[in-house]
Amino acid sequence: MKILITGAAGFIGSHTAERLKDLGHEVIGVDNFSPYYSLELKRLNEKALAEKGITIINKDLRETDLAEVLPKDINYIFHYAAQPGISKTSTFEDYFSNNIIATKNLIDYALTLTDLELFVNIGTSSIYGLEATFPEDVAPKPASHYGVTKLTAEQLVLQKSREKVFKACSLRLYSVIGPRERPEKMYTKLIACAYKEDAFPLYSGSASHLRSFTYVGDIVDGVVAVVSKEEKVDGEIINLGTEVEHTTQEGIEAVEKVIGKSIKIDHVEARVGDQLRTKANIEKAKTLLNYNPQTTLLEGVEAQVNWYKENFL
Repeated sequence: MKILITGAAGFIGSHTAERLKDLGHEVIGVDNFSPYYSLELKRLNEKALAEKGITIINKDLRETDLAEVLPKDINYIFHYAAQPGISKTSTFEDYFSNNIIATKNLIDYALTLTDLELFVNIGTSSIYGLEATFPEDVAPKPASHYGVTKLTAEQLVLQKSREKVFKACSLRLYSVIGPRERPEKMYTKLIACAYKEDAFPLYSGSASHLRSFTYVGDIVDGVVAVVSKEEKVDGEIINLGTEVEHTTQEGIEAVEKVIGKSIKIDHVEARVGDQLRTKANIEKAKTLLNYNPQTTLLEGVEAQVNWYKENFL
């Protein structure tokens, strides 16, 4: 298969690209190398992919000439590219253009592909809202610009499935951790604070928030499982994550245990729209994809600490 991965220089996109390449597929990445977070990290990911023979095309999906720049003979699209997370530095226009306009442009490009077998949208548990513990047929109640625009992007993709234009599905991911995690995300920031002896900014009330912290390798297991199952997954929304819940405090303690030192905490104002609880309901993923995440929180943290030490110490 010839596979296009958007956001390929990012955290989960780069891992997915490597896995699909290892499975024998031809993989091409596309990324706009946005300065939203460290370009150093994105270039590090790009280098790792290049060593496996994966090329990343530097292209912004908000531009309308994608069909002139991207390959014409793509069989699968995995769409990771997005304006991520909840951030005070991101405007509504950032979320709108990167998550909705970019997705619409990518769909228009997909419509030019004669050999497209499946368009895989990468969604998020933030679509559910402040609590994400539900099966996929529950009405979403997103509580952030990120969640609202990712829901819109998801529906734009699934609209084409309902119209029988091309086969498509959406995978809603839960609290992914592991090597290459973005620097503003919890575990990379915790690890950095531990080694630099900086204070970790803990949002007010978040120590008791519950999360399905899921190791990136377990997420990628589910993502790549859709390949050759396009008839089975067409039109479906599928949750991917662990059923095991941990509090943010337990996450902090896991990092402290692996590194062997305490982390200073700086209590800061709560974020608007931050989820109170996520617990992945993966019954559909088990049935359709034989999905079975196994990595423990401590194992995931150990892998992420080792990656950080190898690249940043």
